[in-house]
Amino acid sequence: MGCRHSRLSSCKPPKKKRQEPEPEQPPRPEPHELGPLNGDTAITVQLCASEEAERHQKDITRILQQHEEEKKKWAQQVEKERELELRDRLDEQQRVLEGKNEEALQVDSAAEPETMAKPAQGAKYRGSIHDFPGFDPNQDAEALYTAMKGFGSDKEAILDIITSRSNRQRQEVCQSYKSLYGKDLIAALKYELTGKFERLIVGLMRPPAYCDAKEIKDSISGIGTDEKCLIEILASRTNEQMHQLVAAYKDAYERDLEADIIGDTSGHFQKMLVVLLQGTREEDDVVSEDLVQQDVQDLYEAGELKWGTDEAQFIYILGNRSKQHLRLVFDEYLKTTGKPIEASIRGELSGDFEKLMLAVVKCIRSTPEYFAERLFKAMKGLGTRDNTLIRIMVSRSELDMLDIREIFRTKYEKSLYSMIKNDTSGEYKKTLLKLCGGDDDAAGQFFPEAAQVAYQMWELSAVARVELKGTVRPANDFNPDADAKALRKAMKGLGTDEDTIIDIITHRSNAQRQQIRQTFKSHFGRDLMTDLKSEISGDLARLILGLMMPPAHYDAKQLKKAMEGAGTDEKALIEILATRTNAEIRAINEAYKEDYHKSLEDALSSDTSGHFRRILISLATGNREEGGENLDQAREDAQVAAEILEIADTPSGDKTSLETRFMTILCTRSYPHLRRVFQEFIKMSNYDVEHTIKKEMSGDVRDAFVAIVQSVKNKPLFFADKLYKSMKGAGTDEKTLTRIMVSRSEIDLLNIRREFIEKYDKSLHQAIEGDTSGDFLKALLALCGGED
Repeated sequence: MGCRHSRLSSCKPPKKKRQEPEPEQPPRPEPHELGPLNGDTAITVQLCASEEAERHQKDITRILQQHEEEKKKWAQQVEKERELELRDRLDEQQRVLEGKNEEALQVDSAAEPETMAKPAQGAKYRGSIHDFPGFDPNQDAEALYTAMKGFGSDKEAILDIITSRSNRQRQEVCQSYKSLYGKDLIAALKYELTGKFERLIVGLMRPPAYCDAKEIKDSISGIGTDEKCLIEILASRTNEQMHQLVAAYKDAYERDLEADIIGDTSGHFQKMLVVLLQGTREEDDVVSEDLVQQDVQDLYEAGELKWGTDEAQFIYILGNRSKQHLRLVFDEYLKTTGKPIEASIRGELSGDFEKLMLAVVKCIRSTPEYFAERLFKAMKGLGTRDNTLIRIMVSRSELDMLDIREIFRTKYEKSLYSMIKNDTSGEYKKTLLKLCGGDDDAAGQFFPEAAQVAYQMWELSAVARVELKGTVRPANDFNPDADAKALRKAMKGLGTDEDTIIDIITHRSNAQRQQIRQTFKSHFGRDLMTDLKSEISGDLARLILGLMMPPAHYDAKQLKKAMEGAGTDEKALIEILATRTNAEIRAINEAYKEDYHKSLEDALSSDTSGHFRRILISLATGNREEGGENLDQAREDAQVAAEILEIADTPSGDKTSLETRFMTILCTRSYPHLRRVFQEFIKMSNYDVEHTIKKEMSGDVRDAFVAIVQSVKNKPLFFADKLYKSMKGAGTDEKTLTRIMVSRSEIDLLNIRREFIEKYDKSLHQAIEGDTSGDFLKALLALCGGED
């Protein structure tokens, strides 16, 4: 028979005129799928035996044999014609794909305004794979043939060639291979390779739209549906990519994609998928402020203000408005409702529909950030989701892989390269690392636009959250007498009513708790703190007693504990001193002196040393500037940072002097000014200051500087990371968990909750619930203030 290549293969034979006569044999069978997993479908023909055939068995046998031979000839010609027809169609499709690929990228880039993760102005998202200079398709075809010739195959040569060529060039190699050897390259690769390595290489050999088509076909074939795959592809593709996908699916499977999705999904999830599949999202950069306000109101009324949810409004607005328009809608929604749109979606929608809408929002905010998150989850925990890993590395390698990996490193504090390296093996690993574009954790591996992405990610994230909110607020109709009596009753007699204690103390502000302490003393002549210590114990006691202390005295006590006994808890010292305001630091100094009859500075001096001590004492003075930014000064400060971190060409002073100046900059400049310094640092050096500090410094000094930078960037996110790490893995760091929940409950715990769920895709409430127990759990959840 003719070539049995997949319809998703892109090899093609040289064009030639077909002069074979049209066979007048059995009618052409119904079209059947030529996907990569299909074999040939046998053509059955029922023959009715006649009375004469029964009398002449030998003649029948001869006739049947002749018919079989003719049937084979007919099938061969049908297959050959289908092959040639498909090659012509693929040629045309490939020309369309190549001609419009650049246009699609320009459309996508034009639709990305200056938001959370857009590269610097004038820069486009950047892939890790580009056209190979000096490309010779015949030479590559010969090299691949040699690599697969004989016993075994040279997998190194195969992966090196395929990962070093653009998709357009790979299609030319396929064509040359067919011309030179009369064989389908993809079929040859599938024969020689196996497993995940085969899936990855074959995926790279297909045109992007055909690769997407196969992924979707696989996700809806057989029993069950891979909704995550459907969501990932349809939520992230541009209009042009969507149109190409629909055409490729029709060409490859002779089926309508929309009809197949409708047949395999249901409800609002189905409706949103169909809307996205149309590829009709608005692409106009001109945004109407009135329409933005109207959409915000419509979404609010469709969700938060409505009994039930008007899903149709969410589908229409999120499925059709332009990216630039929707980003402004999201900003205004936060200002109007006090909630990010994601929180409303989680509260109002559910199931796969909720996941799809959240994916759409993430892609609108930043497509590279969405894929960074997907890659992290694909390799997080036990086992690797190889299908997801392969699909993303293949589909984004020529679009925005360098931006994805920079966001990955910034968001998860580890490089994509190192995570792939530790999570995969063999030629599969080598191929993935090639697609990653090199070791972005190696010295000197930084990129100008990606550094801008890293800066804008956290800068705009911090700016967007303009109002800090705690989860604990003053109780309405507060009655200190009633609370004091209720607490006394809860602790009187045999046993203790922990539920009453938790309910009262976690639902009063700190100022109200101090009134309760005073009233308790007046009514009963007893110290409330002493009674609580005698009635409760363990983690619950530390939490409740911490809440009962004035904030400055609580922080002072935590600092004292961090320095007493054998060893020092440097992380606790850094966490407190690097994140408190000037007013809070001064109050801590007064409380420390009052409670321990020693200055905080003297305590730090006697318990720490070197540069780390100097940093802590500088922070403990509470003399950080509180004004705005100074552009000229920011440029000078950025130069000092570049010199001390050894990335400037010509240092302007001795190292000791530079170290002192760098410490002064980070410990005394205002937050707005430091944000400008970090941006100027990126412009000057193409490096991200946080990542550079991590690479160039070590020990407690590095940890202190990183904490300062992270606090400047986004303080709620800093605490969200600390909370996550306190509950990550085996065991729980109850001290850190308690300290943050107590100290931030009235300041910004609501913001911390939002950062937590955005970064880790689960709520703080869920994390606490899964990692603690008993009355300690009840008290923490009460402070958490509900589930996102």
